[in-house]
Amino acid sequence: MVSVLIGFFSGIISGMGIGGGAILIPALIFTSGIDQKLAQGINLVYFLPTAVIALIIHLKNKNVDIPAAAVIGSFGCIGAVLGSLIAMHLGSDLLRRMFGFFLLLIGIREILKGLHTKKSDAQSDKSDP
Repeated sequence: MVSVLIGFFSGIISGMGIGGGAILIPALIFTSGIDQKLAQGINLVYFLPTAVIALIIHLKNKNVDIPAAAVIGSFGCIGAVLGSLIAMHLGSDLLRRMFGFFLLLIGIREILKGLHTKKSDAQSDKSDP
């Protein structure tokens, strides 16, 4: 049942374009106690069908810049090969720490962005008559 809930909620996040791996990988590690590398591998397999479905919906709604996506996707494939080769030579503990640090940086960035937006909204409210 836990796997069903993890898949469901990370699917919602994936469909929004946020990246279900940010939910899926920690959830698999903490609830199932599996290895970081295995969680990342599961995430990659999980990503394929969820990405295809989300892509179909976003294409239908004309929310994809195909030329930009083609360039980014091409170089993303090169990066994926390099990243996979690097990950094979790193320990799971180091990968877990790197992933955690990455999520921490994203969280800090989002908090700062939210504070900046809130500050900008407050300043525009003061300037409105």
